[in-house]
Amino acid sequence: MTDIKTAVIGCGKIGHFHAKCYQTLPGSQFVGAVGTRPGRGKEFGAQYGVPGFDSLEELVEETGAQAISICTPHPNHAAVAVEAVRLGLHIAVEKPLASTLADCDQIIAAANKANIVGTTICQRRFYRPAMRVKQAIDAGKLGQPILGTVNMLGWRDMDYYRSDPWRGTWEGEGGGVLVNQAPHQLDMLLWFMGPIKEVVATWDTLNHPELEVDDTAMALIRFRSGAVGNIVVSNSQNPALFGNVRVHGSNGASAGVQTDGGAMFIAGTSAILEPPVNDIWTVPGEEGMLEVYRKEDSDFFNSVDSMHHFHQEQLADFLTAIRNDSKPLITLEDGRATVELFTAIYCSQEQHSWVQFPLEA
Repeated sequence: MTDIKTAVIGCGKIGHFHAKCYQTLPGSQFVGAVGTRPGRGKEFGAQYGVPGFDSLEELVEETGAQAISICTPHPNHAAVAVEAVRLGLHIAVEKPLASTLADCDQIIAAANKANIVGTTICQRRFYRPAMRVKQAIDAGKLGQPILGTVNMLGWRDMDYYRSDPWRGTWEGEGGGVLVNQAPHQLDMLLWFMGPIKEVVATWDTLNHPELEVDDTAMALIRFRSGAVGNIVVSNSQNPALFGNVRVHGSNGASAGVQTDGGAMFIAGTSAILEPPVNDIWTVPGEEGMLEVYRKEDSDFFNSVDSMHHFHQEQLADFLTAIRNDSKPLITLEDGRATVELFTAIYCSQEQHSWVQFPLEA
């Protein structure tokens, strides 16, 4: 297997996640880092024994990099991604793909024109209990999915929003809980339930008075299949409860995954407190498997470096797609679908009406 020369742009917390993954991932040769401020890339790269640069062009000229993770704040994703594609780099873009549909479309158009492989990071799809739900749906074990739900009741205190100057603002972040914390669960709902027909929704800032953006949002969904769904997401529950995605089928069976549990953010800490597990499983003939699955998945989760393992799985899938000139599990179009959903929620509140899909940029 030929190594692919990998790199990172964006030298914050999530950039370190990707750098550590690329440095240890089979088939990856981590060759450099790019900072968005002068000298930042050099400082970052020194921590991994690779050169650092102030521009993507320098990176490509000096290292021959072939693939890059884009870990800048998401309102900057489009400009960085289009430049990376121009230079021939395959792109792994951190979630969300962008903060606007117009930016998503720029990224997708550039990648398609240049025959570039692109993925949006949604590593929770690689959780074993999430994969199990998807496999049950695809195997018809629920009949037809008729109801899908997202509940994400989390907490972010002001230390979180003060940790970066761009957080909690429309200009710097493009939104609040919907844009920054909920994309994983929104992506998973779309993965399980399929395309959306229409949405009606509302959002508010309930107990973070210093913020411009939403800390709580709710939505009702009608899917193209005829199924329905609902979304409740919030950063207003201290210290936090859980995030889960559940699917209920036409045969009465249900399957779900708790993607997050316990305190989801503690200032100065990087840790996942509770392993992801199936939190409901009433598939005919498998009703007694819930505790078996929970133990298996908890044991596996606790046996790996849970902060990096699932990023590594997605980045491995990304590199495989580059080698095979194929589509990764999670595409740029999948990333756009999540942006389309949270955009529709904001639009619905503004219009006080149902919003029809597809949305134009």
